[in-house]
Parts: sequence; C-alpha cells; structure tokens
Amino acid sequence: MANVIIPDAVLVKNYVDGDENALATLINRHQSKIYGFIYSKVTDRDISDDIFQDTFIKVIKTLKSNSYNEEGKFLPWVMRISHNLIVDHFRRNKKMPMFRETEEFSIFSIMTDNSPNVENRIITEQVENDLQRLIEELPEDQKEVLQMRIYQDLSFKEIADLTGVSINTALGRMRYALMNLRKVIEKNKIILTN
Repeated sequence: MANVIIPDAVLVKNYVDGDENALATLINRHQSKIYGFIYSKVTDRDISDDIFQDTFIKVIKTLKSNSYNEEGKFLPWVMRISHNLIVDHFRRNKKMPMFRETEEFSIFSIMTDNSPNVENRIITEQVENDLQRLIEELPEDQKEVLQMRIYQDLSFKEIADLTGVSINTALGRMRYALMNLRKVIEKNKIILTN
C-alpha cells in the first residue's frame, strides 16, 4: 500500500484525540521550515533551539486545551507562535538589529551608533524605552507589522504570509503605524536625536 500523506488538520485532530505520534509527524513535516525561519531571525543555534522547543510547548498546550481553531492552517499558526517568541526574545534582550537607513526608519536612526560612549548609550537606552512605550500604544495590527518589519527585518511578503493579510494591507498598517508614531512623538515633544 502506497504511503498516504495525512493532511495537517487530520493529524491535529488525531493528536487532540490522544494519538501522540500524530504530533511527531507534524513536527517532522514542518521542522526544517519552522527552524529555518527562527534561525534566519536570531542567527544563533542555541537560541533557535530554545525558541523552536518553546514554540512546540506552546503548540502542545494550545492543542491540549482544545483552543486551537485554525481550520487546517497549521503551519502559518505555528509560524505565528514562533514569530511572537522571537519578538519576545528581542524584547527581553533589548537587542535591536540594525535598521536600513531609509525614510521608513528615520525615527530609529539614533540607534545605529556602533560605538556609543556612556552618555550616548544612556540616551539611546532612554530613546529605546520611549519608543517601546510608544509602540505599545499602537493598535495591535499596526504594532505587529512594525515589530516584524523593524525588529525582525521581515519582508512585507513574509509579514503578509505570517499575519494572513495581503501585502497591501501589511504596507498600509506599516504606514499608519509610522504616522501614528510620528503624531505621538510630536505630541509628547519627544526628541529622538542626541
């Protein structure tokens, strides 16, 4: 009998119904894609391993609690979980990848000083904290796109795939996020230069 490929949705259902092997099949099926995505963002094997494990711990918890309802879109859902864990990792470690110097990133240009003295470092940290606070005030969809684009250097196509929207919607959200940030910066007279 030829090997029949069982759809993800069926494997998810089987796992929820008690078949532990179904999860192993799902992990094996998507491992390289998910791990590759994580590694491409954090470029550290140990951290990637940790985030990969944390991703599947979260997957298991969600499936076990019967709160999974992605209608068969297992991989994008898992990718979103891993993406959120990557964001958490960057937030915890305050490691912000360097940004491309374009108009889009002018707000963030202060953070590209490679050898800050103590004073500059304190100012940069303060600005980083201010920015984090401002970003937190953004509507959820705009905040998500902004973090994916700036902290993780994802393309708009990757953002669209991960969030399940069109590229135009992702672009629009980024535009609104930047406009809103500028408004808040102007309103609070926050000076983002040293």
